[in-house]
Amino acid sequence: MTDIAGANPSERIDARIAELADWRGAMLAHVRALIHEALPDVTEDWKWRGVPVWYHGGMLCTGETYKSVVKLTFAKGAKLDDPAGLFNASLDGNVRRAIDIAQGQTLDAEAFKALIQAAAALNRT
Repeated sequence: MTDIAGANPSERIDARIAELADWRGAMLAHVRALIHEALPDVTEDWKWRGVPVWYHGGMLCTGETYKSVVKLTFAKGAKLDDPAGLFNASLDGNVRRAIDIAQGQTLDAEAFKALIQAAAALNRT
């Protein structure tokens, strides 16, 4: 993975999306855009040797890319209502929940933005 010396977190995320150059990069870019639509003042960070992380009053979620899925792990997902049933991974834990998106799958944009906003609201409590 390319590491851009001196780049800020947003530039590193841009580079990661470009580097992937496949469906995972497109999905990560899509998810990122939805996060910014839901919370225009969200903060981006780059952690753990290459994982995009979004913050708003605390950590919201990470955007990990694997060979077969883009995984969106919500830091406090177990405390969030998920009426649309987006969470489909890491369901056994007491804290985190994740959304695994495989190639060809779609993400309910409105439900995802509502989940992001709920995560930010939870961080404020």
